[in-house]
Amino acid sequence: MTRLYVLIATLALTFAHSARAENWPEFRGPTGQGHYAGKGLPIEWSATKNVVWKQPIPGKGWSSPIVQDGRVYLTTALPGDYKIKDQSLQALCLDAKTGQQRWLTEVFKQDGKKAPGIHPKNSHASPTPLTDGKRLWVHFGHQGTACLDLEGKVLWRNTELRYAPVHGAGGTPIRVDNRLVFSVDGGDKQFVVALECDTGKVIWKTDRKSSAAKKFSFGTPLAIAVDGKPQIVSQAADAVMAYDPRDGMELWRVKYDGYSQIPRPVYGHGMLFLSTGYDEPTMMAVRVNEAGGSKSPVAWSTNKAAPHNPSPLLVEDELYTVSDRGVASCFDARTGKIHWQESVGEGPFWASPFHADGKIYVQSEHGVTTVLRAGKTFEVLAQNEMDERTFASCAAADRALYLRTEGHLYRIQAK
Repeated sequence: MTRLYVLIATLALTFAHSARAENWPEFRGPTGQGHYAGKGLPIEWSATKNVVWKQPIPGKGWSSPIVQDGRVYLTTALPGDYKIKDQSLQALCLDAKTGQQRWLTEVFKQDGKKAPGIHPKNSHASPTPLTDGKRLWVHFGHQGTACLDLEGKVLWRNTELRYAPVHGAGGTPIRVDNRLVFSVDGGDKQFVVALECDTGKVIWKTDRKSSAAKKFSFGTPLAIAVDGKPQIVSQAADAVMAYDPRDGMELWRVKYDGYSQIPRPVYGHGMLFLSTGYDEPTMMAVRVNEAGGSKSPVAWSTNKAAPHNPSPLLVEDELYTVSDRGVASCFDARTGKIHWQESVGEGPFWASPFHADGKIYVQSEHGVTTVLRAGKTFEVLAQNEMDERTFASCAAADRALYLRTEGHLYRIQAK
């Protein structure tokens, strides 16, 4: 195996229970699938209870925080108002222990004369940053992608991948060996691209060849291993595709009806679990070793309370989802049998749920996080209100939650 194959195979086989607890280096954590491997996370809090610190965040951004080696990284846009097209697109770093700002760097300036508008519920800083512990990568969709050192110095910028976004940016890059991989699904162009992590230069770029009526989407890829071989799976408006991370060659695709796809898929039991997006989402389980063959690889599917926006969550044999309207579901991952389906509060829900120590955390736009006991029986352990809107997904590290609201970042930890 090449170094790349070994790395991807190791990444995909290192599932939830072997994830490192102390860092949360990308969207949905160390595995990219929403698992915190440690214990001791709080289950009860408020805007004042179990709050270690509360730090105002300038501007506005719906990117999720990440945590690495005692630092918290996130992105924001100033002034942030979606109606204003001139924006300063920034990355910032906070001390995880104290919440104090260590640095703030302007990465790009958005020229309002050239910038398209965004959806009122989107922000100009929605993709989540990621780090390898040595560098930080930030992505602002059509405005560009950049790499910074961990003291905030910009090492490179790439602004050559121009396209016509619809509603703004949303999808987040992933790191595969020395490749930064992300999808571009605009109104005019649809492709997946890999940049060299060290320089930002394009290594490969693969056309989606989309046949969708509405071609725009906001997916975040996932690296998996199938029969010991690495694949990058990436959803588009009308299909999920798999790519060879070395050269971007398309390996297979499975079609569905949908567009404006947002949830990040999860992988386990030889299946990819995904939601198809707007207008009427379907939750699907795809047998990846049968994808591209003569018979349908879909093991099961349902459109009952399927999510438009929150990502699914796989915990051992159970698959959990939460619909935008706040209906949470627990499925048998292999068969699609519903163990339970219950309301967990007033929607909408945008943030992706995560699992920690036998508990499921789901978070609404209204800032209410419901903590459920993982398992085949529905049980609410706590509901926690923050009195601020939130779209960003939580990060977890060192027995603490990092929760981003509309105006603040909180460190929440049981005392």
